Amino acid sequence: MYDVQKIRQDFPILSREVNGKPLVYLDNGASAQKPQAVIDAVSHAYGQEYANVHRGLHFLSNLATENFEAVREKLRVFLGAEHEDEILYTTGSTQAFNLISYGWAAPRMEPGDEIILSVMEHHANIVPWHFLRERQGVVLKWVDVDVNGALDPQAIIDAIGPKTKMIAITHMSNVLGTVVDIKTICEAAHERGVAVCVDGSQSAVHMPVNMVDLGCDFYAITGHKLYGPSASGAVYIKRERMAEMRPFMGGGDMIREVSKDVITYNDPPHKFEAGTPGIVQMIGLGAALDYMTALGLENIAAHEQSLAAYATKRFAGLNWLNVQGHAPGKGAIFSFTMDGAGHAHDISTVVDQKGVAVRAGHHCAQPLMQHMGVSATCRASFGLYNTTDEIDVLVDALELCHELFA
Repeated sequence: MYDVQKIRQDFPILSREVNGKPLVYLDNGASAQKPQAVIDAVSHAYGQEYANVHRGLHFLSNLATENFEAVREKLRVFLGAEHEDEILYTTGSTQAFNLISYGWAAPRMEPGDEIILSVMEHHANIVPWHFLRERQGVVLKWVDVDVNGALDPQAIIDAIGPKTKMIAITHMSNVLGTVVDIKTICEAAHERGVAVCVDGSQSAVHMPVNMVDLGCDFYAITGHKLYGPSASGAVYIKRERMAEMRPFMGGGDMIREVSKDVITYNDPPHKFEAGTPGIVQMIGLGAALDYMTALGLENIAAHEQSLAAYATKRFAGLNWLNVQGHAPGKGAIFSFTMDGAGHAHDISTVVDQKGVAVRAGHHCAQPLMQHMGVSATCRASFGLYNTTDEIDVLVDALELCHELFA
């Protein structure tokens, strides 16, 4: 049984009040709250077991190294990867995409080569490719979603041409909740010799993922959305692609030997992990993965789908609320505007007075906003600890907001 009330007790912040009202936290798409197990793991690592990793032979260094490196295997299992050395530690998806852009794409892109993106991409999966456009003359090809916010994988496949080198695509939209058929895209892309880079920042939170099944070349996740610490994350890189990469950053730990005239590099994945890493952050992420795994990834997904179904039903009764995106099988992410309201910021400010935390703005997805013909939306994004009662509180707050702006 998935006991959401018991689960909520694991998250200290959910017991607090905001503006004199019980906190209803619906900004999980931006960053999720942390269970006590993660807070304790971080505190214990700093308070009892902290030392730098890999570089010392003393007890604390060995212990910190063991705990830090153990997270790599947890990530391998969580992502369904075949090999542990296909997992690179990052500070999050943004660093991952920049690493891929500099380390893999830049050396093999010539003027006129193409990268295909969907219009739903987060800026983290856009800006590094714009760097290549500005600096190397790479062409960015955009594929739109349909009127329901769904993305036909065939539209991506049809965009592949003789100059296409990469597809950079989200697995789940952070604005619409749309789930993309990555497996079909990967199969067609690889038949044409095209690499596929996937943004898993949302999908890995809301549903089980498997790298072997998906078949992608790169898959980035970010820890703070996975109920782990900020500045933690990872990227899966297929061994064949990693062998083609140059290091992104230089410094300690990514080298084997350094002399005045020559340098030799460490083996992957350490070849791509320069400097003192986020030791405690990654240990905290490991605790978050343990927590999610203990609840059951399928159980979490089922709970969130039930929330999505309930929210869809409640929102349907608000004829003045304009929900963006109705793709079949979408995740528990809802972006909306309101008839008569000025700006999304106005809506979020009003509902905040009822203790409800929602996101407002362009959600780092301005090309999608332009495609939808809006400057901004409010977004309610649900997590493993949210309840149908909280959806009712959100609806009540939205009704109040509508009365104020009517």
